[in-house]
Amino acid sequence: MGWWPFGDSSSADPSLPTRQERQKCWESRDAYFACLDGVGVVNAGTEGKVCAAENRVYEKSCAQSWVTYFNERRKLAFRQKDMIAQANAQNATAKR
Repeated sequence: MGWWPFGDSSSADPSLPTRQERQKCWESRDAYFACLDGVGVVNAGTEGKVCAAENRVYEKSCAQSWVTYFNERRKLAFRQKDMIAQANAQNATAKR
């Protein structure tokens, strides 16, 4: 029929990641992003071979759709941070 969260565990969809698999994905993402932060790279995949080991674990631990989502979310977060900083700077100069 459909997905029902309170059903029998034997009827669970085997394609859904378990809690441990999700945790491993998030930990590998955090390690990879920490490496990117350490070398000053915003766009994942543009760092060359610097974070290759972390990237390999990240892409192995997470579904490709999650990798794409997390990478796009990272770029968006940096853009938002830059826009907020620019707005604050403009606001500070406008008050003078």
